[in-house]
Amino acid sequence: MNRRLIWQLASRYLRGKGSANVVPVLSRISMVAIAVSSAAMVVVFSIYNGMEGYVRQLYSGFYPEIKISAEKGKFFYADRTTIGKIKAIPGISNITAVAEDNVMVNNERTGEQKVILLKGIDANYLRVNNIRQYISGEDSVSVGGIGEPHTAIAGQKILNELGADIDNIFSKIQVFYANPDNRNFIAAPEDALTTLELHPAGAFSISDEYDDKYLLAPLSLVQHLFHADGKCTSIELSVLPGKAEDVKTALEKALGAAFAVETRYEQNKSMFLVLKLEKWAIYVILSLVMLIASFNMIGALSVLVMEKQKDVAILRAMGAQGSDVRIVFLLEGIMWSLVGGITGSLLGLGLSLLQQHYGFITLGGSFLMDAYPVQIYLPDILLVLCTVAVVGLLAAWYPARRAVLITAPTLKGA
Repeated sequence: MNRRLIWQLASRYLRGKGSANVVPVLSRISMVAIAVSSAAMVVVFSIYNGMEGYVRQLYSGFYPEIKISAEKGKFFYADRTTIGKIKAIPGISNITAVAEDNVMVNNERTGEQKVILLKGIDANYLRVNNIRQYISGEDSVSVGGIGEPHTAIAGQKILNELGADIDNIFSKIQVFYANPDNRNFIAAPEDALTTLELHPAGAFSISDEYDDKYLLAPLSLVQHLFHADGKCTSIELSVLPGKAEDVKTALEKALGAAFAVETRYEQNKSMFLVLKLEKWAIYVILSLVMLIASFNMIGALSVLVMEKQKDVAILRAMGAQGSDVRIVFLLEGIMWSLVGGITGSLLGLGLSLLQQHYGFITLGGSFLMDAYPVQIYLPDILLVLCTVAVVGLLAAWYPARRAVLITAPTLKGA
């Protein structure tokens, strides 16, 4: 049977010409159901993409694109040989050394105390990590070796709990760290802790996860506090766009098994995995909803098959094979679902664009963003349309098979 004729027949049935009133009504209902499911899928995908992008942006303040740490132990020497191997890798834009560990801090005026993570940074840290936009305070750039050395940048929640003030030059934060060189705390209790006094010159506000955890101070001071002069806990890198995996592979080969090399995704693997799983779980649920909505299509196609028995008999008399008849109704089901899917995708795309530009659906509570973030990816749209086509194919399979079986007796009687 001519493929063009198959297409013409499917197109004619799609328009509902010569069909009983019930067939167009049922087909339109099924198209609307598919359209609503498709629109929901596009909107949900776009919101999850936006949330993932937002989380990635937040994590970029303290999680670099590439992080190099010792495979064993906490501290290691960032010697010239190691730094030279790293700098020789193409695709790296900036490099910074970091020393961090847990410390206890208190405000000498209020006496408030808490345990936080002290992070020693140099002048390149702000070029590697995307934290500058979240920092307030005129003297915050002094951290890392520029200007007054005994300054720090603290999370806003840490400052609030300690009662420290970035605008008060006399406000100090005392830092206490267990002295690793003191082997007998009972004999020399006065040497049990090493101390450091810092003025909070700047504050950052990202989220409670960071604002309650990090204190940034000059690298040399932190190394001295940790009794780890010349040592660091990690080397952090920023890379050219799209080069993270290539740089990671090259670094693993150059540095060997003594160092662990992690991308930003690997540093937060559990969190990003949860985001992905949530997105695909919603996809499965909406696909099932779409499949249930296609039951109307099965009914409409079954009625159409019964109505077009004479047409099919004529086609078979003209030499059409059973497979040709099956293709007509399979194509009909796919066309019905695609009409609904394309309409729904366009509707979902329009809603997502409106949310992206105007943010009319807002977030409750205290967030850095006012409205749900949205990012639209073309592969997601294509996935929705492919899913719609598969659902249409599944919905049309039984009616198409029945079309072949029902027409056979008619042909024998002829």
